[in-house]
Amino acid sequence: MDGLTARLTGKDKLLVLALMSGTSGARRALCVFEKQQRYDLKLSLSTFLEMLCQKAISPENLSEPILPRPLVCLFPVAFKRNLLSFLRLVNQVLPQTRVVQLLECLSKDPRQDHWVTALIGQLQRDMGSLRDVPLYTASCSQRLKMISERLKDTGRNEGWAKYFTEPKLTSQSGGDVLEKQKKRKSSSMTPDTEVESTQQHKRMKMDMSSVEERLGAYPHGSFTSEEPVLMERGECDLPKVESGGPSTSNLWDNLPENIKAFVPQIKELLGCQSEWDQGSTDVFKVLNECDSAQVELLCGMLNLADTPEETLPKLCSCLLALSPELSYSAASAVIKSLLLGKILCLLEPASRSLVAAVTSLSSQYPRAACYALIRPILQEENLGTQQAELINRLIGDCLEPHYNLLVFQMTFTIVWSESMLSIIHSLLDSKLDIDEKHFSSFIAQLVSQAPQFIKSMKYAKMMLTVLTKYSIHVTASHKPSLSHCLMLNQTFLKKSLQSAFKRITHK
Repeated sequence: MDGLTARLTGKDKLLVLALMSGTSGARRALCVFEKQQRYDLKLSLSTFLEMLCQKAISPENLSEPILPRPLVCLFPVAFKRNLLSFLRLVNQVLPQTRVVQLLECLSKDPRQDHWVTALIGQLQRDMGSLRDVPLYTASCSQRLKMISERLKDTGRNEGWAKYFTEPKLTSQSGGDVLEKQKKRKSSSMTPDTEVESTQQHKRMKMDMSSVEERLGAYPHGSFTSEEPVLMERGECDLPKVESGGPSTSNLWDNLPENIKAFVPQIKELLGCQSEWDQGSTDVFKVLNECDSAQVELLCGMLNLADTPEETLPKLCSCLLALSPELSYSAASAVIKSLLLGKILCLLEPASRSLVAAVTSLSSQYPRAACYALIRPILQEENLGTQQAELINRLIGDCLEPHYNLLVFQMTFTIVWSESMLSIIHSLLDSKLDIDEKHFSSFIAQLVSQAPQFIKSMKYAKMMLTVLTKYSIHVTASHKPSLSHCLMLNQTFLKKSLQSAFKRITHK
């Protein structure tokens, strides 16, 4: 991979790194690009796209015929999918000529991928071409019509079939969608929400970007043809609700008017650059008047995920000053909405504001932080160094021993990585008060993960910690498995590990 990125600048390499980070690559790349724009308002993707279109030879697969191909074609399929999804998120600021050139390169790639092909078509639609070409094959259209005939209401002339006979509906321009949203919002506003209309219009584009970002986090890292339908239903500002439960719109309609009235006040406060006064805390007391579903709904309406990092200290101060404290469900919803996305997007050390927010809320609401923040980070497919460092800081500075033990148990069912090993090592160093059952579960996981870490120094150091600090927990039943792990080890710590292992007496 280093050979592919050798000709790229430092900023472009950060984008490539983000785009290579699994199914959330498009979302992470967007975070990186937005941060880069804050420091350079004139930043453009033109050079990045131009470099991707230049001819290169793969330095990692010399067994294939040496034929120069566009650099973008040498990257894995996952990168191409994330790249096209990312370009759709920033479509408004793209240099059109460079994008057209890039799409031509990808279209001629001999290693075609159906999802990449579909994304190319979607991006071409976004730029105004291929509007009259349907997004589906004739066979797919016929099947969808058959389904719509079965599902449409009796006595109605319209069904799903109309979406497959009028392709222009799927290529509606962003401007038209925005206009419809504005008309819908203005018609549905109550007197209590008219105060926030100006601010909502200013943030409309950001709201649409956040919707696309959520769609981009699906398993294939892209969007589906349902995107225009979602926007037409006015769901952009509402959080996702689990299927089988009440709809989001019904939940919002059922909110008491006194709770609805706080939404524009909190939005105005979050957008305020000046210092907050003592009365600011009173505004957030509305969270104690809501149940868990209502808190999640408010977090979505307030766009807490988009809260600037410089605002976090003031917001956390208000949340920590609430009396009574937030319930577990309310704290979980707020912590997840406010912090999780920011942490997952980290490609460089967290800012002081973000660290302060994470540590303060985790100290006040440790159980909520474990389940709503730490567990989703541990389950992330591509856990990064920055995320691991932040969790290690929580383990050392914020969490009580029994919560460290809870986090330790979460690692038993997760595939380990180098970053995960550093977290587990930090947990072991915190002197866990672990019982025999949990220790046996840990040993089982330790043994199952051993083959992929035979040359890992982090794994070897963690093993040494287990054999020294936790030797009292090692029983005769554990020894055969641990002995097998030591045989596989290929680091210079192998002799130290074997010596520590021999010093353990049978229980």
